[in-house]
Amino acid sequence: MIKRIKSSWLIIAIVLLAAFLRLYRISDYTEFLGDQGRDVVIVREFLKNGDLFFIGPQTSVGNMYLGPFYYYLFVAPGLLLTWFNPVGPSIVVALLGVLTVYLIYKFSLSWFGSFTAYTAALLYAISPVVIKYSNFSWNPNVMPLFSLLFIYFVSKSRYVLASLAFIICLNSHFLALLLLPPAAIIFLLNRPKKLKPVFLAIIIFILSLTPQILFDIKHDGQNIKSIASFFTYRETTVNLKAYKALPLIPELFNQINTRLLASKNINLGYVVSSIFAILLLTDIIKQIKARKYNLPFIYMSIWIFSGVTGLALYKQHIYDHYFAFLFPPVFITFTYLISRNLPRFVSLTGITILIVFAFLENPFRWEPPHQIDTTKAIINSIINESNGQPFNFSLLAKMNYDPGYRYFMYENNAPVKLLQDEITEQLFVVCEPFQMNCQPINHPEWSVAAFGWAKIDKEWEISGIKVFKLLHTQGS
Repeated sequence: MIKRIKSSWLIIAIVLLAAFLRLYRISDYTEFLGDQGRDVVIVREFLKNGDLFFIGPQTSVGNMYLGPFYYYLFVAPGLLLTWFNPVGPSIVVALLGVLTVYLIYKFSLSWFGSFTAYTAALLYAISPVVIKYSNFSWNPNVMPLFSLLFIYFVSKSRYVLASLAFIICLNSHFLALLLLPPAAIIFLLNRPKKLKPVFLAIIIFILSLTPQILFDIKHDGQNIKSIASFFTYRETTVNLKAYKALPLIPELFNQINTRLLASKNINLGYVVSSIFAILLLTDIIKQIKARKYNLPFIYMSIWIFSGVTGLALYKQHIYDHYFAFLFPPVFITFTYLISRNLPRFVSLTGITILIVFAFLENPFRWEPPHQIDTTKAIINSIINESNGQPFNFSLLAKMNYDPGYRYFMYENNAPVKLLQDEITEQLFVVCEPFQMNCQPINHPEWSVAAFGWAKIDKEWEISGIKVFKLLHTQGS
């Protein structure tokens, strides 16, 4: 046992480093904005009042709803384990991120050897962008782990497990659909001998859609209509002509490598992308000429090319979380290529440079936003100022919406009333002054305007966020 631990000290150190970078002061660094507030409000109602839900988060484009399993499997356990502290789901996501680091090592070791395994795991563990999407609760943040499991299980012909992994991917983000082309190719290359597991996997997947089907039955097919509209009216969404994506592939390939491998450094990103592309094409040509193929490398290459091509069909801006399903193969394939095609000294030098840039961009260089504590402190101050009387609430913000604040109101049994239900004698307005002017009087926002004629009775500030207490005037 001791001998095994000694031989595994490096991966143990990498995993511990990954855990530290994701869990250190997570309550201070984790993001807690509108989406996170929405999630914990919904799940809190389920856990405390038994309100079942059949859909998950709404997509930012297309008015579509994901499945509910992210809420049931990750948000709910996180809230329960921390007794309804909203940092709980973030801890669950962080632990899944640590597991992803280990699985990248484990799978790479069986596919490509120890150098690729250790290097890919280390670079993934310290990547600033990966860390960012590993320390807060958000449905796309579980995509790297389950996309890796999905492709791995398909490659091993373990189709039931692959189906389960894909279900989580699809409940994480609809971009999981871009995993199907590489999975189909891997499936055909493997030529399954038994079809029973395949049919069972398909049945399990169809059953997983039951909650969404029930939702659509109750709501006149709202979700399926939105999905159909998304792909039918494509002026600003997707282009289904694959050849039109080809000119965009180099730019998008560079964007992904710059964000993940080069730690957002543009100049280094061009160098990394050039080396990556040259080595990728060279290795593919060598294997074709020799007619001797490294199947795991082929799987990774198809996964990357298919994913980048699919993303290039999307007509709007590509954010980092859109290519979360490509996080694992980018690190694995790049480290495999440099270990196979470059002298060891050159590859180690390159890896050292990437490590240095990753630590220079590490999130701990900046002060944490304290979003959970700030939101909680603001709501506590509002409750104190309300004197136990009913009140209305409004949030003025450019990049946020109010469920995060409402979560702490509900947890504290605050007498908050929705304006459409009851107009009270006092309105508390929270204004996040980032990129906007905080003037609640005569503000066009409905949740302020519907309160009626008002005057500012009191104004204060917490962590740079302004809070106003408004009372009715005689003109109302």
